[in-house]
Amino acid sequence: MKSRNEIERDRETICMVLKKMFSITEDAADNDAIRDRILSGGRITGTNMVVMICAILIASVGLNTDSVAVIIGAMLISPLMGSILAIAYGTAANDSYLIKRHSVGFLVQILISVATATLYFLLSPVKEPTEQLIARTNPTLFDVIIALAGGVAGIVGQTRKDKSNNIIPGVAIATALMPPLCTCGYAIANGNVRMLLGAFYLFILNTYFIFIASNIVLTLLKTPKIRAMSYKEWKRARKKMYRNTLFVLLPAVLIAIGWNI
Repeated sequence: MKSRNEIERDRETICMVLKKMFSITEDAADNDAIRDRILSGGRITGTNMVVMICAILIASVGLNTDSVAVIIGAMLISPLMGSILAIAYGTAANDSYLIKRHSVGFLVQILISVATATLYFLLSPVKEPTEQLIARTNPTLFDVIIALAGGVAGIVGQTRKDKSNNIIPGVAIATALMPPLCTCGYAIANGNVRMLLGAFYLFILNTYFIFIASNIVLTLLKTPKIRAMSYKEWKRARKKMYRNTLFVLLPAVLIAIGWNI
């Protein structure tokens, strides 16, 4: 029979092992490396734009032909995830310049993506919606769980000393940022407003919760702030986050309980 002290030591040992096992700070890269890595992934360069347009065209063809393999191929090369992580970094660092810069870049990526997909579907002889297109118009609460898990996996992969090169593509496949934008292009090309709203909401849902998860992880990693926040500013920011989360989540909740939106 173990004594009370032995039981206490065993419990402390188990707690230490578990804490080390699940620690996200244990093998984290230094702050400068994390900053450079994340911000470089969010830059709007000629290379990224060409790759993005190619990804949109590939995904559009996959959706148009109902080919899952082609859609996955497009998501593997999509650069959209990098911009979301860069915005999350700017938020965690309380850097308004970075937030504005990468938000504008992300908006440009969205507009070009939708325009490219719209042009493709206008020219495509296949006008009937496929199962893959329809599947991107009915967001659920499961998409929230996937986006949160994907955001955590993506930012953790980007902040390690030894960066894993297969995490971001895997997250891109799981969260499916590219196909909803292609579906928006299909909806615009064919004048389907309901499909447009459903697909764009799925994109917003994925984007927002990837951002939230990434921001939380970066905050836990104690990302250096360019300016310390006062308690009043922190309270206002927290209230804004709660409000935005509720606003983004509400349609998915209504759909889950059976409301026809």
